[in-house]
Amino acid sequence: MITTETYPGDTDVAVAAARAGADVVRGLYGRRLARIDKGAGDFATEADVAAEQAILDVIRAARPDDTVLGEEGGRRGAADAARQWLVDPLCGTLNYAVGTMLVAVNVALRDGAGAVTAAVADPFGGEVFHTDGTSAWVRDGAADAPLVPSPGTRLVDVNLDPPFPSAPGFRGVDLLAHPEFGARFRPRVVSTSLALAWVAAGRRAAYVTDGGDLSGSVHFAAGIALCGAAGCVVTGVDGVPPGEGGRGLVAAADAETHELLMSMIGLRRKCQ
Repeated sequence: MITTETYPGDTDVAVAAARAGADVVRGLYGRRLARIDKGAGDFATEADVAAEQAILDVIRAARPDDTVLGEEGGRRGAADAARQWLVDPLCGTLNYAVGTMLVAVNVALRDGAGAVTAAVADPFGGEVFHTDGTSAWVRDGAADAPLVPSPGTRLVDVNLDPPFPSAPGFRGVDLLAHPEFGARFRPRVVSTSLALAWVAAGRRAAYVTDGGDLSGSVHFAAGIALCGAAGCVVTGVDGVPPGEGGRGLVAAADAETHELLMSMIGLRRKCQ
């Protein structure tokens, strides 16, 4: 039975919870699953709901006084709690529903200053990317290896999903059409937090998406925490640091890659 003593550190809880969700996602893969309509073409599946419950069970047993905000179940606990877990039990539901294994399970803890503890589990690759807010690691089995960002792949994931709140000033499709982008990078499109984990791990040069301030999002908080702890350069598409009211996200393996992408995007905040 899980107790508060089972996992002494918050990182242990995050990893255990993400793994519990990943076990459910992997176990239900390939089955005909009922869909839960969320409107505007969005939906969840039985796997989303079951994985979130598995994650919640771990967090509730290990940290019973903490608040949890889940993608499917909403908030459990006080809205103004100092410690809040952000849970996306199946990031990449559409991929999953059509039999594509590019999905992730996200668990992040915010202590009032942002997501400082987080885990992103790859249910099919068997890896768990995790951070205590200071350093970032990938666990394959029982062994941990440090995450080392690198621009070497020249691969940049660009999220092209609507809405496009920064248009016409910025649209992802325009970035892909920029002559300098084609000369320097090669595009990939992965609408899951695996993209951010891969930037932190040196498997992608950068990740770009539009949106609002994503630092408190169940979809992005864990990935942002990983990239920050790994040493990536992370801002909004307008150059504003995460958590300061910026727009969208540019997570780059190094300063040169970030600077080049920002020059193509052209939405720097006016005070710069």
